[in-house]
Amino acid sequence: MSERIRIGALASGGGTNVQAIIDRCADGRISGDVVLVISDRADARVLERARGCGIEARHIAVAKTGTDEWLAADRQIVAAFEAARVDLVCMAGYMRIIGPHLLEAFPHRIINIHPALLPAFKGVHGPRDALEYGCKIAGATVHFADPEFDMGPIITQAVVPVREDDTEETLAARILRQEHEIYAQAIQWFAEGRLRVEGRGVVVSGVQTAARITAEC
Repeated sequence: MSERIRIGALASGGGTNVQAIIDRCADGRISGDVVLVISDRADARVLERARGCGIEARHIAVAKTGTDEWLAADRQIVAAFEAARVDLVCMAGYMRIIGPHLLEAFPHRIINIHPALLPAFKGVHGPRDALEYGCKIAGATVHFADPEFDMGPIITQAVVPVREDDTEETLAARILRQEHEIYAQAIQWFAEGRLRVEGRGVVVSGVQTAARITAEC
């Protein structure tokens, strides 16, 4: 893609990953602009962050997965992103399962950031699960979204060493710093047209390895 891409974001909480994307769009590391942020929570801090940056922010309530109300919200989200002419949807701490209409409307144009080295430790407590399992390394994963929860084709990952004195909070904080870096990189690869899905894998044209290994400790 030669022009700047238009990015839509889905988030449920504080929005630090969304803020990192906004900042990297502003400083030129991402060839794009966040044009719409949607949250399932009316009180989510991410909505304040977006509005503070002059970005449209909307609350769309999402009902229990599989219900008619959930599907109706799914359609509302699609309509909002299409009206904003979004090229790429970025899930950033979005604590809801996205619906079939969104997946159909944006095939291979929805990406998610997860605080674990998928396919290990799916769900909402990646750092805690890694510690409880006794892992020596943890990390983060950017992947394309698909109908299977936390199972879409992997774009890039970051590896973070686990310290002996780590708590869930300290490990999560170090992983989050890497999330900000690899998410921005994955978005830029998308903007440059480098990503191609082949079965379970993602080919990144012109890149030898899509892994980021950090010695941060």
